[in-house]
Amino acid sequence: MTSLIEVQGLTKKFGGVTALDKIDLSVEPGQISGLIGPNGAGKSTFFNVLTGVMPGNGGRIFYDGRPMEGIAPHARVHLGMVRTFQKIHPFYGMTVLASVMVGRHARSSAGLVAAMLRLSRVREEERRIEEAARTALAFVGLEAQAETPADALPLGHQRLLQLACGLVTEPRVMLLDEPASGLDASETSRLADLLLAIREQGKTLVLVEHDMSLVMKICDRITVLSFGRKLAGGTPDEVRRNPKVIEAYLGSGERSA
Repeated sequence: MTSLIEVQGLTKKFGGVTALDKIDLSVEPGQISGLIGPNGAGKSTFFNVLTGVMPGNGGRIFYDGRPMEGIAPHARVHLGMVRTFQKIHPFYGMTVLASVMVGRHARSSAGLVAAMLRLSRVREEERRIEEAARTALAFVGLEAQAETPADALPLGHQRLLQLACGLVTEPRVMLLDEPASGLDASETSRLADLLLAIREQGKTLVLVEHDMSLVMKICDRITVLSFGRKLAGGTPDEVRRNPKVIEAYLGSGERSA
């Protein structure tokens, strides 16, 4: 099986500081992969280079066998690589439904400007976009909040809105940056069920996450970073039992950090 994402020797430096030091990582189609490590381990930098937000200083990234050098972030979205962020920035003044429709416009043929002008040739496509947005909202459980202002949602629902905005683009892989940040135990449990349901749709997930109970519950493979280096990788059981991981990150047992 060809890996959907293949990272080879990825390196990123900021001046004299090496944030990523020759990282190797593979993600198989339909897999949930976790990326963990203490603060400052290089997790967010890895996501930024993977999505093209910043360039690497060495190594290569392949997506579905295609090299990613020179591929802009928006072009990676069109290829099916979608990212959510730890810090949520809702569309102020827009409803929940309209916010998800904006995400869908990234995949539309007419474009957002034409849609805003309500040109006759795009009205039918607008109908299809709204239908897709409502389907995504129903999937994450926000259909009842469709007309609610996006910025009025509580944090847990804003996290769900982020997922809907990503799902409506019909991604192949979703890169989730701390999706459980700020959620309580009940919300995190609901999120775990939702992420597993997304995987059942045939999508691939990669998540950076501090909540170790969530990571151990849903991930097929886990990669551990420490000070920019790959410390370990394997199944949850393998990572849980790895002495280096226990010493550097997990401590004597699983916990959030």
